[in-house]
Amino acid sequence: MHALSGRLLSVLQLTRMALVFTAIADSQCELLLGWSVRDRGGWPPARQALAVALVSVGLYGFGMSLNDIIDRRRDAQIAAARPLPSGRIGVFAAHVVCVLLAASALLAAGYYARVTPDFRLGILSFILAIGTGLLIAFYDFAGKYLVGLGLLSLGLVRFCHCLVAAPQVPLIWHPLFLLNHVTILSTVAYTWEEKRPPLTKLHWWGVLGGLGLFDLAAVAVVAWRRYEGSIAGALKLDSRFMLPLAAAMLLVALAARIRQTAPGKRLAGQKLMLYGLLWLIVYDACFAALYVRPLAGILLLSLLPIAYGAVMLMRWWSQIMLAGVRPEYQRAARIDPR
Repeated sequence: MHALSGRLLSVLQLTRMALVFTAIADSQCELLLGWSVRDRGGWPPARQALAVALVSVGLYGFGMSLNDIIDRRRDAQIAAARPLPSGRIGVFAAHVVCVLLAASALLAAGYYARVTPDFRLGILSFILAIGTGLLIAFYDFAGKYLVGLGLLSLGLVRFCHCLVAAPQVPLIWHPLFLLNHVTILSTVAYTWEEKRPPLTKLHWWGVLGGLGLFDLAAVAVVAWRRYEGSIAGALKLDSRFMLPLAAAMLLVALAARIRQTAPGKRLAGQKLMLYGLLWLIVYDACFAALYVRPLAGILLLSLLPIAYGAVMLMRWWSQIMLAGVRPEYQRAARIDPR
């Protein structure tokens, strides 16, 4: 049982499954928004919600495991406790996990496209799932070494993944909110953690400028398409948008508190990244509660304690497993008294 528990823990750590609930909340919120715009009531069918959740799990786990496979030699020097460099999971097994997760995401996306009433939207949803996977691979192989472009690609991954559930873009402000949040959060955390190469003012202007250009382009494309007469709803801004903005301001205050109380910048950056990713669920709950129905927001918000509990459970589980490992002793070299 100890060996089985250790293998399961290693797989969960490799895929970072404790935080997969943030991706599930993003896609479920978009699915609810799309269903609300299309049918004006009711709930999406369970098979569609399950398929979208499986796409999220597959893509998230694929990205995390692929990242560790690529970085296993570097991690051996700076993060030796991770599953791959520590030897708790083999390279071949990690490749199998990565491929299976990618395949499950594509199969779930194909099923979701099949059960989508509109054939065109189903095909577009499947293409978006493939595009999200390619964006993830780009970041893992090259984007993270390109600083500004890599930080932007992190936000684009969330943007495209979110739209897999509703490619008709029922409300452009939801995926754009996630895009801007993840990009800015990753940039601040990158700076606080003092990663290399360091961010310069040019990088900052590149990230913020790239965000602004993409935001304008996304709004322009939605306005130009004018699909299904939903342009008014897709671009509508009203007082309801103030709630996610207030949630963003609350996170800024939390970030300032983290920076003041953390023992160092690097730890502050790690803590900010964790809380910032969990905060995505708060945004999803705000949009679902105001643009769909309050119960939808409550259901999504319930994923927040589950996600946080999963993170704490993983940490506790890891400590228990380490405590159960028998220490290895080495005989001290004999010292010649002469």
